[in-house]
Amino acid sequence: ILFLFMSVVSFSQHKKAYAVYTGTGKKSNFNKLVKKTLANDVVFFGELHNNPIGHWLQLELASELQKKSDLVLGAEMFERHQQKGLKDYLAGKLNHKELTQKIKLWSNYETDYKPIVDFAKENKIPFIATNITRKYASMVHKGDFKALDSLPSYIKKGIAPLPIPFDAELPQYKNMLTMMGEHGSLNLVKAQAIKDATMAYFIAENYKENTVFLHLNGSYHSDYKEGIIWYLNQYKKGLSIVTISVVEQDDVDALDTENKNKADFIICVPSTMTKTY
Repeated sequence: ILFLFMSVVSFSQHKKAYAVYTGTGKKSNFNKLVKKTLANDVVFFGELHNNPIGHWLQLELASELQKKSDLVLGAEMFERHQQKGLKDYLAGKLNHKELTQKIKLWSNYETDYKPIVDFAKENKIPFIATNITRKYASMVHKGDFKALDSLPSYIKKGIAPLPIPFDAELPQYKNMLTMMGEHGSLNLVKAQAIKDATMAYFIAENYKENTVFLHLNGSYHSDYKEGIIWYLNQYKKGLSIVTISVVEQDDVDALDTENKNKADFIICVPSTMTKTY
């Protein structure tokens, strides 16, 4: 029995599901992460969309924040035109099947986002659809920001006020062009920017004093406190912000140099972790 116990302990010590680090690479833990987020106005949880540990910890973080603060949730995964359907579901006016018929959900909604949406429903937590409607971001990709000028005013209400500020020299935007190589273009970066700006604008519009706004988004939208955060600082200065980024590494016992300083907290997950898609 003792041998088996020691074997289990040894296995658990060497097979971590995740590890938490500060941005500088210092070892931390989930409780310290929670404490830090409670002391800030807006929390950006930068996820890897198919990583189950990240989605589980999003739900755990929301649960902890809800116990000690007035919580508001928001997410990249819901577009502005979907807000009414999401709101009706949270209010019990739509069941799950009706929600899926009314709005187009991400293919991994059932496994990755339904749990936190249902948590919001059960606890009467506001949930804000922050993202621009996809087809309007595609219009920017194909025709620059000016492609949005001719849209009717009721559609523009679901987009950050035009013209949006834009800085092509932001390191993350420049890096995006480099990563895309010959497939990249400045309009592709602008399409990313209109998403970032719209998410930031509707976070700013829905933030209320003495609340914590927890926003879920792909990590690239908030890493290095650029993307959404750069725009949020344009639309609502003075908010205290904490960032979280999920990364994958072969070894989670120390944070790789390339992952340092991406966020205030780095959640490091083994690269062998099962994916949700």
